[in-house]
Amino acid sequence: MTLDAAPALEVDPLIDDPATRIIVCCGAGGVGKTTTAAALGVRAAERGRKVVVLTIDPARRLAQSMGIDSLDNTPRRVKGIEGEGELHAMMLDMKRTFDEIVEAHADAERARAILENPFYQSLSAGFAGTQEYMAMEKLGQLRARDEWDLIIVDTPPSRSALDFLDAPGRLGSFLDGKFIKLLMAPAKVGGRAGMKFLNVGMSMMTGTLGKLLGGQLLRDVQTFVSAMDTMFGGFRTRADATYRLLQAPGTAFLVVAAPERDALREAAYFVERLAAEEMPLAGLVLNRVHGSGAARLSAERALAAAENLDEGRIVDQGSGKTGVRDSAAASPDPQPVDGPADGPVDCTPEQSTPADHTTEQLTAGLLRLHAERMQVLAREQRTRDRFTALHPEVAVAQVPALPGDVHDLAGLRAIGDQLATGDSVPAGAV
Repeated sequence: MTLDAAPALEVDPLIDDPATRIIVCCGAGGVGKTTTAAALGVRAAERGRKVVVLTIDPARRLAQSMGIDSLDNTPRRVKGIEGEGELHAMMLDMKRTFDEIVEAHADAERARAILENPFYQSLSAGFAGTQEYMAMEKLGQLRARDEWDLIIVDTPPSRSALDFLDAPGRLGSFLDGKFIKLLMAPAKVGGRAGMKFLNVGMSMMTGTLGKLLGGQLLRDVQTFVSAMDTMFGGFRTRADATYRLLQAPGTAFLVVAAPERDALREAAYFVERLAAEEMPLAGLVLNRVHGSGAARLSAERALAAAENLDEGRIVDQGSGKTGVRDSAAASPDPQPVDGPADGPVDCTPEQSTPADHTTEQLTAGLLRLHAERMQVLAREQRTRDRFTALHPEVAVAQVPALPGDVHDLAGLRAIGDQLATGDSVPAGAV
């Protein structure tokens, strides 16, 4: 099954539907999730929605493209939106979000003790999966405020797209009652045995904790556990609530990928996981798809023409006549040429000028570049067709590759237009 036979992803009906409250853009790192999320936000706002885009992109391209000096953990309104809607944008501050949880669920004295604890500072800043979990936590906070009618989430640039779905359960399990008992056990045992047990239990922590030594670490752990004792259950409850929110009918997942083998393999894993978890998949956004304005000229023909130019077998176009340089090769029985009655016939082949030679070299180079482009197109087509054959039910929108990064609202609008009409790539796409 080819991509042409795959259903087209209809973006405008999705973002126009008031029942759509959350759109999650997910996929492998470096495939354009941030740009896709921002473009969807601009388009939805200009079609009348009140939108907030939550990004976890450390490159801060989202802020630059929206004309904002910087983004932080507080939604900021984007100026320049045309229409009746509103667009707000924010960038997840992982540690600040963790701090907000502590401040919201502990009294002032206990919250201060937790926030100043070295063990907590290491956990909140460096524990594997914390960024993904905090993205989920912030999503739950935004949805609970009910201030926006559409939330668009740009998922973290994880090594695996599945980390976003796994994070709530992983961190929730890490912070449940069993974890508390594990941390308290070394302090109860004491001495060298306790420290040995602690080192085994802490193998799951980041390298930051390894810098803390001996009894000081034990005291930090005891203080942390004592202060957080009443809060661990809340992490599990909120993780479960956010997971259910992702399964709700008002949520739509867009898997973003590039037409490359690894990115589409990751996309296929994610599609299968979403189906297994009964989460609503809206479709696949295929970014950076290449096209050509001269697709009728195949790679093989372009290479053959380039070789002909290099070997001097191409037809000359000189003095209004068409001839072949190697006339013997072109015509085994050449016709006699009538010359002047009083002089010999000049049968010397026409010599190419340096300018002709330079033009031929440039033409041959362009033909080889075109051949390389057509080979890229063929490889991308095979990769897309392989994905579509495995998942024929997944709707697809294609966005052509651009010559540079998107850096303003006009660029985001152009991407949004392509998303809305992106069931095929224009022949002249670059």
